[in-house]
Amino acid sequence: MKTARKVIITEFGAPEVMKLEKVDLPDPAAGEIQIRQTAIGFNFIDVYQRKGIYPLPLPTGLGHEAAGVVEAVGPGVDLFKAGDRVAYMHAGLGAYSDYRNVAADRLVSIPDGVSDEQTAALIFKGITAQYLLRKTHAVKAGEIVLVHAAAGGVGQILCQWAKGLGAFVIGTASSPEKCAAAKSAGADIAINYSKEDWPTTLLEATGGKKANVVYDSVGKDTFLKSLDCAAQFGLVVLFGAASGPAPAIDPELLNKKGCLYLTRPSVFPHNADTLVFRENAADLFAAISSGIIKSSIGARFKLEEIADAHRAAESRITSGATLIIP
Repeated sequence: MKTARKVIITEFGAPEVMKLEKVDLPDPAAGEIQIRQTAIGFNFIDVYQRKGIYPLPLPTGLGHEAAGVVEAVGPGVDLFKAGDRVAYMHAGLGAYSDYRNVAADRLVSIPDGVSDEQTAALIFKGITAQYLLRKTHAVKAGEIVLVHAAAGGVGQILCQWAKGLGAFVIGTASSPEKCAAAKSAGADIAINYSKEDWPTTLLEATGGKKANVVYDSVGKDTFLKSLDCAAQFGLVVLFGAASGPAPAIDPELLNKKGCLYLTRPSVFPHNADTLVFRENAADLFAAISSGIIKSSIGARFKLEEIADAHRAAESRITSGATLIIP
């Protein structure tokens, strides 16, 4: 039996509802692995779940992804051993902790040449980018790709990877500084979407060309204008709601805007199968190892500073990935 530190919420609300508590952690059960976590990833879905926008049974832990070292393995586990470096991004809530037991079928091995911090910063966001770029729309060389929130964790990976696939990448962000970050991440053009006429600016910059695919994680503030930026028969991918839920639309609007396609995918169904998840992770790690994808860590917080991490994310003052270091 080990004592672990774990962030727990018993009610939904402001960052202060998160409490760091000491809990008893049993030895790993059959099919489980005990991990000493070295780096924990932060995602905006953590904020939604803390607030109750995506309600959870209470009490609950928070956090979806982490990297660390195997401390012990339970009966029936033969793929991993003590000392192995491993990571996960879909093993049930509770990543905000220093030690944790995780089902072995939710883990991937971290290859040599990729650090724990790189992995924690990139695996959830990178696996998200992987299904968006490879499955939701298989990006091809020469296509025009529009990425909203291009200075954020997923946004920068989308820009880097889409550029590596040969696409012409348009990034949007909410400030000049974040537009500069988007260009550093590979965007050919960066547009400030906080300005009312940003779609006009975008079309002027592209000579009137619209995007084959629009990746929109902002939601309310960008969605309707995303429809105006998609080419005829183009695809609008709504995969987040950082500014609030996107407005409901009449399906006829998709016809009027150019016979558009609209989808609302999620990372978890795309990685529910263990073998598929490991294949997707291998694809991501190959892109990291080749230098196509680079980790951009904008901030690090201690586990006891988790409320500060959430405040920083909600104020949109961070750029790139946020890490929690136990």
